Order: sequence, then C-alpha cells, then structure tokens
Amino acid sequence: MIIMQTKLTQSVARTRKEISHDRILEVASRAIRRSGYDGTGVADIMKEAGLTHGGFYAHFASRDALLAEAGSRACAESAALASRVVASAPPGQALQAIMQAYLSPEHIAAIETGCPVSALGSEMPRQSPEVRHAATSHIKEMIDLIARQLPGWGQPQAHEQAMALLCALIGTTMMARAVDDPALSAALRAATMKQFSPAAE
Repeated sequence: MIIMQTKLTQSVARTRKEISHDRILEVASRAIRRSGYDGTGVADIMKEAGLTHGGFYAHFASRDALLAEAGSRACAESAALASRVVASAPPGQALQAIMQAYLSPEHIAAIETGCPVSALGSEMPRQSPEVRHAATSHIKEMIDLIARQLPGWGQPQAHEQAMALLCALIGTTMMARAVDDPALSAALRAATMKQFSPAAE
C-alpha cells in the first residue's frame, strides 16, 4: 500500500513538473520571438508562466538550455503549421500556399507566434551552439518541405530553388516587419510573391 502511494505521489509530481515545464517553454518560445534572445529574461518568463524564479533550475540547467529548448519548440510549431498548409492545399498549389501563408499580413503581424527564423535570424549567429543547432535543424526541414513541392524534387536544382525561396521568404518577412510604411511592407511581399510564383516562370 505504501509502495503504491509512493508511486502515485511520484507520478503526480512528475506530471506537475511536466505541465510546468511545458508552460515555461510555451511562454519562452513566444517571448524570444517577441523580444529577442537578449530581451528575454528568466525572471520574466517564470513570472509570466506563473512560477517562482527559484524553480527555474528544477527544469533547466541554464538560460542557454532554456533558449535552445524554447527555440526548438518554436521551430516545431512553425514546421507543423507549414506541413498543415501543404496538406490542405489543392493538388499542385502547395508551393503557392506556403508563400501566401508565410507572406500573409497575419504572419507579418504575429511575430511572437510565427517563424522563429524570420523573428530571430539576425540574432542567431551570436547565440550558443545549442540555440543555433535548433535553428539549423528547422531551416533544413523547411528547405526539404519546399523542395518536395517542386517539380524536380530529389534533384540538386530543386534543393537550390528551395533554399533560394526560403531565403527570400525569410528576408522579405524581416524587411516587411522592419519598415514603418504599410504600403512598402505590402509591396515587398507582393514583389517576392511575383518573382517566385510558378506562374512567373
């Protein structure tokens, strides 16, 4: 009976820890995209998650470990969204759907829930290897997803085209967010759509 109670107590404690851990990551993955890596403090994250600052080290070995895991979560969310866009697109229109979703006004406005690379790209070179590895994995995954939508999938040319398109999408998004002129922001997005649209070929 005592053994069963101990196991149950351990299970409940583990579950509570997992819930808290997940909550911290949810808050942190949004915070890094909203405020940048340097603008994201452990104390602020823990407060927003409704937890004490002192409990942080029960979940993460360091701030860099938190940033890496939060970055991985943000990347996973972004990849899952891109996969849903592809899956719901009509046959032959997945590439166009990816571009429209990525360059949409909604994605431009939703920096804290959008692609972490376009939100944090300029900061990533100065981060820890763990943080950069999470970003690198996501970039490779996105290149592969785009390449699979191209006619010559599996060929080096399709891979190169996918890299160029992803760079254009990320760069355009960063610039569209940077300018304070809504008309210019829209024009930047429209220009990229025009240049990379299959109809333009």
